[in-house]
Amino acid sequence: MDILQKGIVSAAQCRAGGLSYTDLSRLVKSGDLARVAHGVYETVDAPYDELYIEQLRRPKAVYSHGTALYLHDLTDRDPINLSVTVPAGYNTKALINDGFKVFSIKRELYETDIIQTHTKYGNPVNTYSIERTICDVVRSRNRIEAEIVSTALKRYIRRKDRNIPRLVRTAEQFGIVKLIRTYLEVLL
Repeated sequence: MDILQKGIVSAAQCRAGGLSYTDLSRLVKSGDLARVAHGVYETVDAPYDELYIEQLRRPKAVYSHGTALYLHDLTDRDPINLSVTVPAGYNTKALINDGFKVFSIKRELYETDIIQTHTKYGNPVNTYSIERTICDVVRSRNRIEAEIVSTALKRYIRRKDRNIPRLVRTAEQFGIVKLIRTYLEVLL
């Protein structure tokens, strides 16, 4: 059962791996798997990986803002409420009811710079690139603590893998190039 290698699996992944609903049901009844959310199962020894579980449940949600800062090691704060971005028109009611901080954006901007990174347990999740994350945080600076924005920018500038030209290009797409340049002038 290679699909259970990481310990957490969706029903869709089980079907794609050759397990039927009956097989899945037997594994749950035998205690080899436990249902942790609708359509998401884990082995008894698997660590609880909330980010991965929520990604399996909501594949259109892309981790952004504070959660993306955490995934990119641009903050020390564990996200209390997971932040996600969804395309405009997506029904956000269930996400909000489940405690998510939800951001909506035009479809063409929603798909800009989506990458896959890994949780601390090694599971893949969708987030935005570091540069897109910086732009998102700066764009939403009135909804995020000033200290978080400042720390993220300082950590970004200290990174060896920073890409200032890409940051500026991304800022142009989002109409905040003057603001980003101001921050960069202060920090560089």
